[in-house]
Amino acid sequence: MSVHMTLWPFNRLSRGQQVAVVALLAIAAGALVAPQVYAFGSDGDATVKVVEVNGMIDSSTSQQFEDELRDARHNDSVEAVVLEVDSGGGQPASSERMYTAVERTTKEMPVTAYVDSIGASGAYYAMLPADEIYVSPSSSVGSVGVTGPAPAPTGPSEGQTAPDKGSLHPDDDRAGTELIQEMFIDSVMEQRGDKIDLSREEVAHARTYYGTEAVDNGYADQIGTLDDAIHHAADSAGVDSYDLEFNRSESSDIGILGLEATENGEVAIEDSGGSSINPYQPQLIAPEVWHHEVAPQLPDSDAGATVGGDQQ
Repeated sequence: MSVHMTLWPFNRLSRGQQVAVVALLAIAAGALVAPQVYAFGSDGDATVKVVEVNGMIDSSTSQQFEDELRDARHNDSVEAVVLEVDSGGGQPASSERMYTAVERTTKEMPVTAYVDSIGASGAYYAMLPADEIYVSPSSSVGSVGVTGPAPAPTGPSEGQTAPDKGSLHPDDDRAGTELIQEMFIDSVMEQRGDKIDLSREEVAHARTYYGTEAVDNGYADQIGTLDDAIHHAADSAGVDSYDLEFNRSESSDIGILGLEATENGEVAIEDSGGSSINPYQPQLIAPEVWHHEVAPQLPDSDAGATVGGDQQ
């Protein structure tokens, strides 16, 4: 991935001014990365905690998320949790950890999810156990699919004497992706239950829906705002007077293996440049990009292209 910067105004500054600008940028960058806690309230005895799911989901994201929900469960003043979701997904294992954390939390207090811009694929999976899902009308929701680069064709390894020797076969890669896909679909059908108005086959198409469509087909429950989700969580907990705790953090939209989420949920997939990282890493990323049914049909040269709803 290349980044283009215009340095002309910066070059016209004196050396001292340049140092000051760099220092200010460093401070600003630190402020974006570090979690920040904001408390608002009415001197109530109860607290509704708002936890973000923001940007690409990876091990760091899931660890912070798990810590936040664990703190909520161990804090006697926290009566409900609201998940503020703005993510197109990420790593399956990390999404699954977040799913488990949400499920565990729902057993102790009400959990409401809210999607403002995008809550899809791995992010949608993570919030599935929530008691209620609120979405904005134009948000992108769903994309119950698994994506990944097409495995490069490989011949038999020299000296290979048994099926389980040598490198992993592309068919094994594809089977692993399809297994994750089936587990994802199972979770949707289980958690949404009779709320969902789609067949299993329709869910498997991995479509992304606007918020209004998601409410109609059962992927979400209500059209509303973050305030609506907060009020619903408080009502579900039976509290009238409560404090609000916001845990704000800005996570990077850059994922592993050159996967980069863009503002509209598309994903840029770039050549890893010979990285030693396993080149086949399934991802729960939305919208319907590089679906496992499409990826094997693409030529290797397309690995450096940006793909999304339309081929670019």
